[in-house]
Amino acid sequence: MSLTVQITAPRHVEVIDQPTPQLRAGEVRVRTTYSGISAGTELTAYRGSNPYLTRSWDPDLRVFTEDAGGLSYPVAGLGYSEVGRVVEVAPDVAGDPGLPPVGAHVWGIWGHRGEAVLSAEKLRGCTVPDGLDPLAATFARVGAVALNAVLAADIHLGETVAVFGQGVLGLLATRLVRLSGGTVVAVDAVPGRLEKALEYGADTVLDARDGSAGLHIRKLTDGRGADVAIEISGSYPALHEAIRSVAVGGRVVASGFYQGDGTGLRLGDEFHHNRVALICSQIGGVPASVAGRWDQIRLNQTFLRLARDGRIDPAGLVSHVIPVHEAASAFRMLDHSPQEALQVVLTFS
Repeated sequence: MSLTVQITAPRHVEVIDQPTPQLRAGEVRVRTTYSGISAGTELTAYRGSNPYLTRSWDPDLRVFTEDAGGLSYPVAGLGYSEVGRVVEVAPDVAGDPGLPPVGAHVWGIWGHRGEAVLSAEKLRGCTVPDGLDPLAATFARVGAVALNAVLAADIHLGETVAVFGQGVLGLLATRLVRLSGGTVVAVDAVPGRLEKALEYGADTVLDARDGSAGLHIRKLTDGRGADVAIEISGSYPALHEAIRSVAVGGRVVASGFYQGDGTGLRLGDEFHHNRVALICSQIGGVPASVAGRWDQIRLNQTFLRLARDGRIDPAGLVSHVIPVHEAASAFRMLDHSPQEALQVVLTFS
């Protein structure tokens, strides 16, 4: 049996025992050590706002259709930031030098469950780098999201980059922009996060609560505006301020998971008059301009190498390490008191 986190209804989480399957040919069994909670995507399922709950995604047409939702309660094992140890390998793949052996720490996506049986191919290239704390490896996917947004931003040396949202993804993006040669203006409504942004490389921080961050950024740049803005909080008002903040012909990368109607987003204002380029960054694919050289596995591995080499400190964003049986309280905290937490990680005995 395996302890598994299950969202049984909006804002209701329980931890259940689920049977673990027998190992078959071509498979690997992994016992979970850490599993990070996504305060963005996972909370949409927790709150009941995820579009998959009311609509279905047509993978051929690539549109949502107004029929039965593709996701329904109970939702078991949601999560995409796992690290564990390989405890069993099927005999037919045990000798493959490209696959992790028994005892190796691996990162991947198998949800908030204590044990998982996975295709061995899914773990090819997913061994935690030597010298990297397994806790830091829970950021492989999260770090890839931030890195993907930075690639989409196409930052040039010396450019001013505004990063809207300084939660976990925003702080990682702030650090990656700095490593890419950009000057960072970090924007958030939580003072503690702005202090953390300075630690992660922001040159200037702005409190979003007065609703005029875009105007402040234009003044900071002698009226020109930021060269590019990354909006990674998923807030429509923040996206509007990001659009207000950039120069004529500037770029805005929308990397948040936006929910519902676009209240607060006025596309007839600065977006229209300044001919702003609005670009979507989503982890399902890399920017078209680099698709010949980059893919998701390279995003993951690049981020983990940066962490191993000490150029970025993802583990420094872990504010809470919580036993899995207290998962319900962890989700409540992220929902009701987000200012109290950054990255929350569940542990499995």
